[in-house]
Amino acid sequence: MIVAHLDLDAFYAAVEELENPELRLQPLIVGGDPRGRGVVATANYVARRFGIHSAMSAAEAIRRCPHAVFVRPRHSLYREYSRHVWSTVRGVVPTLEQTGLDEGYLDIGEVADDFLEARVVAEAVQTSVLGATSLTCSLGVAPCKVVAKVGSDARKPGGLVVVVPGQEARFLAPLDVRKLPGVGPKAEARLRPAGIVTVGALAALSDDDLRRLLPGSVGAVLRDRARGVDPRGLEHATERISISVENTFERDLVERELLYNELRGMAREVAEHLQKRGQVARTVTTKLRYADFSIRSRSTSLDVGIDDAEQIADLACRLLDRGLRDRPGALRLVGVGVSGLVAYRQLVLDAV
Repeated sequence: MIVAHLDLDAFYAAVEELENPELRLQPLIVGGDPRGRGVVATANYVARRFGIHSAMSAAEAIRRCPHAVFVRPRHSLYREYSRHVWSTVRGVVPTLEQTGLDEGYLDIGEVADDFLEARVVAEAVQTSVLGATSLTCSLGVAPCKVVAKVGSDARKPGGLVVVVPGQEARFLAPLDVRKLPGVGPKAEARLRPAGIVTVGALAALSDDDLRRLLPGSVGAVLRDRARGVDPRGLEHATERISISVENTFERDLVERELLYNELRGMAREVAEHLQKRGQVARTVTTKLRYADFSIRSRSTSLDVGIDDAEQIADLACRLLDRGLRDRPGALRLVGVGVSGLVAYRQLVLDAV
């Protein structure tokens, strides 16, 4: 398995900076009223230099940085940005497990054959998110979820850490034990007095010591994770919000008619899926992956949903032309996707 954990950098604060660029150079805190019992939801990296962090009381934050700017959270705005981010990510890595507005796991192995390719794909994700939203994100790429999550936090902001198979335990070992997901305040209170202050020390615990310090099944799970062992796969949402088909070529293609033919065949597959599901789509997207693994997507939205293969193909080919006009070059992969799915029966009822 090749999995990545994506974490948007200081997400709430970054969105507020985009909405009001004057805030970028100021210590910015998104959270509750510092005069009351509010807490810090997040802080930008200027504020973090003062030791301010999420879940800190707002009163403590203002004590550490009296000139900090406080803004109240705007969750509807953050959800809007989040939807745009994850729609963009799906254009690069179709299969993911979103665990929050600002973080989730990506099935990099679906689009990369090895960890060298995985790094290129992860860089393409970062570039795509930045280009589409002006937000930065950090990624950890690893053979399992726990190492990927730790990796995404190691070089923020805008970092990328790749841990190859066989190096999981070595990567984790020197880190503070609290850096390991699952080690909370209660576990920490048991481990530190016993001298277990690093992830490596937790990994090295004998069975007897483990049972003494962390009784129950949780201890074994945490020790496994400390050793870089995590069998969890991605948990996929059951609701399908898009349909896409793509193809990687044996050789990079530049011939426009060959590319058109590929798109027409994919459009037929997409249309068949729609018709079987009794749905129509209001957005058509063409995905282009170039020889250097960089990715561009072009989309168009319609007032009326469609499920016709010829219509989807025609739009996909036009979007291909638009993408190649913006950036010419040989293509390693093309794909056709549709989103904005609506049940045909519901569409008819809405029109009545």
